[in-house]
Amino acid sequence: MAETDLLPLLRERLAGTYSPLLADRDASLMFSAGGMANWTVDIERGRTAARHGGPARPTTTVHAALPVLTDVVSGERSGVQAFLDGALTVRGDLSLALQLDGLFPGDVSDDSRTYTRSVRAGGLETFYLEAGPVDAPPVVLVHGLSATNASMLPLIPALSKDFRVLAPDLPGHGGTQATSAQHAARYLGDWLVAFLRETCDQPAVLVGNSLGGRTSLEAALNSPADVRGLVLLCPAVAFRKLRQLVPFVRLVPDEIAALPLRVPRRMALAGLRGLFADPSRLPDAWYEAAIDEFVRVLSIRANRLAAFSALRNIYLDEPFGESGFWDRLPALEPPALFVWGDKDVLVPAGFARFVSDALPTARTVVFSNCGHVPQFEYREETARLTREFIGGLTG
Repeated sequence: MAETDLLPLLRERLAGTYSPLLADRDASLMFSAGGMANWTVDIERGRTAARHGGPARPTTTVHAALPVLTDVVSGERSGVQAFLDGALTVRGDLSLALQLDGLFPGDVSDDSRTYTRSVRAGGLETFYLEAGPVDAPPVVLVHGLSATNASMLPLIPALSKDFRVLAPDLPGHGGTQATSAQHAARYLGDWLVAFLRETCDQPAVLVGNSLGGRTSLEAALNSPADVRGLVLLCPAVAFRKLRQLVPFVRLVPDEIAALPLRVPRRMALAGLRGLFADPSRLPDAWYEAAIDEFVRVLSIRANRLAAFSALRNIYLDEPFGESGFWDRLPALEPPALFVWGDKDVLVPAGFARFVSDALPTARTVVFSNCGHVPQFEYREETARLTREFIGGLTG
């Protein structure tokens, strides 16, 4: 297209649009064409309207060249793919950008276009992304602690060519409703099973990173009929040692997270970069988008409570005994692929030995010079391993 003004196209695409996902939101999303021109989509309780110019404090800002913005708004190009390609950057509320991208469907030739959905699962309004053929085998991507489903974006284009890909936000993360429940593995596993039963008409392959890996394992241990297979990316398995502080941590209430503590942006960014063996593998724009989302989500009291509860329960996860993770793991029925990073500072790759002892039939891969988030550091390799694993499943 040779458009020089995005406004007519925005108004055409948004005409009569109402998004139930945004029914409780008042927000503004600004499209910026390299500083040459700005356009704003105002959102008021699910209704949208477009105008020239930009607000003083937009909820979200999308930066790209005008041809890229035109292709995304017209539906000729997926906004998610443009972001992954580095052609588009996002600042502010990343979930809002994803939700708005879902309002611009188009007749793209592949199935990588990502839509935004919401479903009631386990009593919670659950926000999720969906891509791929609706009648294809389901693959569900489950993110880690204090992240959102955006942390699983790199896997969506590669998997959605042949699978129906769904990526929910965990309770109290991203766009999913928060709850005061204890966010222990059992609770999160039950919520995930409820999500599977609401969205999938056949057993799904679960791909989980960190806390998402532990949640996926719990779902498979308790409800194997709903799970076809597991791809576990640096799963946050139960601590076997360093448990001296368990009695103290048990006494710390989740409500301590209700305090309005502010994490300095520089500290949060340093922590995020520390999750990668080589932070330079990711563009700076991705770090900025992730930190914006981290700060936004944890600025909400209920979300802080949920994240802190999940963090406490990772440490308190019983390793041994009747309800202990490591004594239950040998009973895992669905086939599993475990992927570890040898430079992971949160979940050491040394856990691979204990997993192999408990599950001799499981496949284990350790990436060299890789941190805690292999789906970003080793995008192509992680996607290839996942596709090969799913291709080898029977039934």
